[in-house]
Amino acid sequence: MSEQAYFVGPETVGPGVLVLPSWWGGDFPLRRRADALADEGFTALVPDLNFGARPTTLDEAEALLAEADPDRLDRAVQASAGLLADRSAAARIAVVGFGMGGSLALWLSVRRPDLVAACVSVYGNQSIDFAGADARYQLHFAADDPFISDDDATFLEATMRMEDLEVEVVTHGDTVAGFADESGPHFDEQATTRLWEQVVAFLHMNHPTTSVDSAPEAD
Repeated sequence: MSEQAYFVGPETVGPGVLVLPSWWGGDFPLRRRADALADEGFTALVPDLNFGARPTTLDEAEALLAEADPDRLDRAVQASAGLLADRSAAARIAVVGFGMGGSLALWLSVRRPDLVAACVSVYGNQSIDFAGADARYQLHFAADDPFISDDDATFLEATMRMEDLEVEVVTHGDTVAGFADESGPHFDEQATTRLWEQVVAFLHMNHPTTSVDSAPEAD
């Protein structure tokens, strides 16, 4: 895992949320989102999947991803997930990923079902078999995405439902892929605000900060 990873949590250790960045990297805006997750009671970790590189244009970001070593990315994601699980209040974690990070989040949920209880993918995609996965999913898509066709999105959802997985799908109208990346050219503040409201609600529902055993009894 990169030494530039960002780790934050509440005063009392909460359930872990691994935040996997897009090809823009884990920059300040995403770290600010991790701070907000900590305010919600979660312990959050944002690894640096660009290993120090900071693209400033779409061409640079795309070239960086094309040159990335898949094995190195896999090792970084798994190491981050394991470290977070060791430092969070729950044995299993949630994963929230964007673009490249969304695809890696989906991959991790299948590769390590023992670690991943909930998974949010924001304009990420996978064509893998989801057999053996044991997570609940929330999938977010942009209305205009040059990388994920409607058929791709439909196939991904169908593949997951074939394994009887719980899947919530949200398509954000009038948005372009990358709308939640504040460093990118397609950032949409209103759509991103709605997105994070949905993500936080999903996490509280499927990765609660208060366990059933510790919840107060009703009068």
